[in-house]
Amino acid sequence: MTESSQESVPSRQRKRFPGISSRAYEHPADRSALVALRKLSGFDTVFKALSGLLPERSLRLLFLSDSVRVGDEQFAHLNSILRDACYILDLEKVPAMYVTQDPRPNAMCIGLDEPIIVVTTGLVELLDEEEMRAVVGHEVGHALSGHSVYRTILLFLTNLALKIAWIPLGNMAIMAIVTALREWFRKSELSADRAGLLVGQDLQASMRGLMKIAGGNHLHEMNVDAFLKQAEEYEAGGDLRDSVLKILNVLPRSHPFTTVRAAELKKWAENRDYQRIMDGHYPRRSEDKDTSVTGSFRESASHYADTVRTSKDPLMKLVGDIAGGAGDLGGKLRDKFTSGGASGGSSSGNGGSSGSNGTS
Repeated sequence: MTESSQESVPSRQRKRFPGISSRAYEHPADRSALVALRKLSGFDTVFKALSGLLPERSLRLLFLSDSVRVGDEQFAHLNSILRDACYILDLEKVPAMYVTQDPRPNAMCIGLDEPIIVVTTGLVELLDEEEMRAVVGHEVGHALSGHSVYRTILLFLTNLALKIAWIPLGNMAIMAIVTALREWFRKSELSADRAGLLVGQDLQASMRGLMKIAGGNHLHEMNVDAFLKQAEEYEAGGDLRDSVLKILNVLPRSHPFTTVRAAELKKWAENRDYQRIMDGHYPRRSEDKDTSVTGSFRESASHYADTVRTSKDPLMKLVGDIAGGAGDLGGKLRDKFTSGGASGGSSSGNGGSSGSNGTS
């Protein structure tokens, strides 16, 4: 932490995580992609080479000239929250933060060399201090993970590729890339939600914030438990047609649906991994260079397999049943041609003997 950021400590006692690696809170699918990119030789060099082609400087000038920069003299309470978040997650350099006029509640973290955080007036007016702490922690989590870097450059590459989509079959290939990127973005949002919880250390505040983003500033009319039941109903309800509609609805989105985010965050908060972090047991940034790409992909694959196996969604249940049925069929076939085949051979006398010799 820089000297200026060390001057600010949380307004109430919160645990701090010195040297914490973003791998501690990243969603498995997000983590595997990030580990692979960090290990890719020369990728950082490509970033620097392409940075001049990106409109980053233009965006910085735009926010500087047409938004309000958070600091000791402007939006001082947001400045305090931002420094708290950086202090807790041990982010060495506090990002610049701007408030921009927009009635829609939103926040983002963008930029390559120096990420900047932008929050809208709609969000500032909607959330209380503890809810805003979770949101700012969410954006600081993006900065710590390097999401702003990778998302900016990959979006640029995607837009560049779209210009050559006229090539035969090019459009299909590009749409596959865009779809995969959006899936990663959605998982990175789940990662950042976890970072927000580590900063705020108040699950109810995180839940309230997500609920307000979905339903506005009407807490007296809303209930967290009922809100979470919506997520259960969304996942389990309907038939295969609804499952297809869910997929079509989520494909163009960069963020998961709000009820799903709330349910996922609650599930993680009740997980032993979260408690281990709170107890001070978490991976350090100093160990990032030794992280295994293969191991990260294995964790991601395991997560998706678990998701299919435990999902209540009709389509996911069908996929699980088909996969389970294929496994059962494979087991039966294996038994038939191994132990089952041997017993059959012994009952057929010489025919079994010649079959046995043939397989040897």
